[in-house]
Amino acid sequence: MNFPLVARLVAVLCLFIGISMAFPLAVSLHFDEAPGPLLWSLVITCVAGGAVWMWTRDVEDTHLSHRDGVTVVALGWATAGLAATLPYLFAGVVPTFTDAYFESVSGFTTTGASILTQVEGLPRGLLLWRAQTQWLGGMGIIVLSVAILPFLGVGGMQLYKAETPSPVVDKLTPRIADTAAALWKVYIFLTFLEVFLLVAGDMSVYDAVCHAFTTLPTGGFSTRNASVGAYGSAYIEYVIVLFMFLAGVSFSLHYRLATGNWRAFLGDPELRVYFWITVVLVLLVTADVAWSVYGGIGEAFRRALFQVVSVMTTTGYATADFNKWPVFSQLILFFCMFFGCMAGSTGGGLKIMRLILLARHAYLEIFRIIHPHATTVVKFGSQPVPQAIMRSVWGFFLLYLAIFVLAAAALTALGLDMVSALTAAATALGNVGPGLGSVGPMENFAAVPAAGKWILIVCMLLGRLEIYTILVLFMPAFWRK
Repeated sequence: MNFPLVARLVAVLCLFIGISMAFPLAVSLHFDEAPGPLLWSLVITCVAGGAVWMWTRDVEDTHLSHRDGVTVVALGWATAGLAATLPYLFAGVVPTFTDAYFESVSGFTTTGASILTQVEGLPRGLLLWRAQTQWLGGMGIIVLSVAILPFLGVGGMQLYKAETPSPVVDKLTPRIADTAAALWKVYIFLTFLEVFLLVAGDMSVYDAVCHAFTTLPTGGFSTRNASVGAYGSAYIEYVIVLFMFLAGVSFSLHYRLATGNWRAFLGDPELRVYFWITVVLVLLVTADVAWSVYGGIGEAFRRALFQVVSVMTTTGYATADFNKWPVFSQLILFFCMFFGCMAGSTGGGLKIMRLILLARHAYLEIFRIIHPHATTVVKFGSQPVPQAIMRSVWGFFLLYLAIFVLAAAALTALGLDMVSALTAAATALGNVGPGLGSVGPMENFAAVPAAGKWILIVCMLLGRLEIYTILVLFMPAFWRK
């Protein structure tokens, strides 16, 4: 393990996070708010990062191994969450470090679970920082750092492998730094486009920026207590639905569409399954709530569309209290917490690609019973899937379920009712945000015991970093030479 190099790269991330606080600090000054919390946070974060940077300035070996890359990613996200707690603590808006770390990790992992009971009374600069943590975490501060690693004489492929949320790393360009830059260009373009469309719907520029910052990363932090439902605007809801769905699409497909390869976009098998699953679930929920809750198809479709897309893309915005919906609709939303969206998107969950591969593998096992001598192989599209990837997918699936069960059991032992515990574990591991019961869309996580919050923090990190990146650190073999 090249510890000096690992420390140097984490210091780069710390410096970047500190510098990024300048934007919400400027907004605080614009609205005549006290600049102290963000200013001191910026100074402390930059000084800490700069000190480690200077301490490791004589690093000679700049070769980044796979082991080093995984360690940088894990420590980078933990450090990012730690740095992001400072504005909350200095502003005095959270009572404990546990609550501040929960809120910051929820931001950087784009989970959207919150312990804040009243967000509308908070300083605007702080709310923008809260939204910005999700925007940075969405595409990944690690991927952003990959774009500058060549200037440090360090290759970035190991970081990209560990950070990119996909079973298969999709390298779009020959140089990994160019790949990171291409993904960020798409990300920034879609962010500006959403801001423009929201402002066109009479949303203030400030609110539009905050919501674009939390839609594209499928985060879900809002500037209103009642989330997007507070605006009461069908136009705003449909714009956000569109961008939530687009954020759930693999950004490599967005890049290919932007470069004119529309056949690759429209012909992608995962995109088709993602689209049709969304359509079917929206129709099922619409039919279920149409007359039992809303008394008509129009209003029911609008609410069902928003909530299904919000939960399935793991964004977590709300326009309705689905705690009061029929059990069938709640069950569909619960399953959506596990489904997630496409691999290579900013969303969480199991990912549609994994579900497709698992379903096809299960079908082939049944097929082999009927035709024991047939030569069969799992295919994704027209491409055969290597056994190594299938083993990884099955391993991920089993670990995901095991962690969910253990977390839910631990939460019930801490006093949460079964519905709240199950959905809290699912929503944290899937990086969704709201659950059901006491952690429903119109509630928050403030009442969860401190030990429960730490369990959910671990789940959020495991879900955001695709489990393996964290668990491998606890394997003794990882640390052996």
